[in-house]
Amino acid sequence: MKRILVLIICLPFFALAQHSPLLIEGAAPNWHLSHTVAAKENYYSIGRMYNISPKEIAPFNNLQLEKGLSLNQSVKIPLTADNFVQSAAVSSNEVLVPVYHTVKEKEGLYRIATTYNKLPLETLKKWNSIKGEGVSNGTKLIVGYLKVKKELSPLSGMAKPVAVNNPPVAVKDIPKPDVSVSEVIPAKEKAPPVVKKITKPVDEVVETVQEKPVKKDPPPAQVKEPVPEKPAVVRTGKSFNGGLFKTDFDKQISDDRGSENGTAAVFKSTSGWEDGKYYCLHNSATAGTIVKITNTGTGKTIYAKVLDVIPDIKQNNRLLVRLSNAAANELGAGDSKFDCTVSFSK
Repeated sequence: MKRILVLIICLPFFALAQHSPLLIEGAAPNWHLSHTVAAKENYYSIGRMYNISPKEIAPFNNLQLEKGLSLNQSVKIPLTADNFVQSAAVSSNEVLVPVYHTVKEKEGLYRIATTYNKLPLETLKKWNSIKGEGVSNGTKLIVGYLKVKKELSPLSGMAKPVAVNNPPVAVKDIPKPDVSVSEVIPAKEKAPPVVKKITKPVDEVVETVQEKPVKKDPPPAQVKEPVPEKPAVVRTGKSFNGGLFKTDFDKQISDDRGSENGTAAVFKSTSGWEDGKYYCLHNSATAGTIVKITNTGTGKTIYAKVLDVIPDIKQNNRLLVRLSNAAANELGAGDSKFDCTVSFSK
């Protein structure tokens, strides 16, 4: 009777533990999950649960495999290339369980995506059904998936289908080569036109052909020119007179206006080319703020929404702002760095 009572009391806790989301901890390359050892669990049963070898769990925790584990002991489960994936590719006997990152203060989507293997921002938003640019502190975001065996892991009941994102470059974004089909086909694959009119007896024609083989016309000059050597088609995009966020910038005008001068650089994005939505990374303005960016060389201006701060890496030293390539295109800057002025409301 006592055993039954204990089991009834413990069932809610087991159910809660089974359905608790998997939270990623640590920093690359030592990402891991935390697991609390339950009754009758050992390295091997835990290894089956998380699809990881027991021989990897023990050294990751500075433990010895031969000594076993204790009840309620907390162990770290390493996330490796074998059990942590960021794609939908699995075998028929495997499923994917979401692994979450808890958003901290001042963290934006761009920084989180960059932290986790430079995950495409569009993919991060697709996995978490995010339509806007901001995210609240404490939100749990899917940043990858734990790959487990369907029949071996009790976590398989927490599996979810992966939202597959479209390729980062749309078909309309690929420049079309300025060549015809006939220029691409080698000359030897073209059938030579037969236009010769036979005016001699058949015997003479056969003799002539044997003595003097028919010479093929030399291929056109353009066939000899390899297609890759042709100049690339420069994408110019559309002009949106500063972009879609200009109206929002005018609405957030305040007396406390900041203005900074410095160097701008570019990051690649599919946004902005067709809808005029320009984005940037900036350290002074908070995420979601609309900033005004002016190219001091051309005098042109665009309005961009701040996604996040500029990542603190060597390539970004002394940069004032990074903006999408569509925005830089309207500023007449291309993909090169340029001097600019950034204005925004504090």
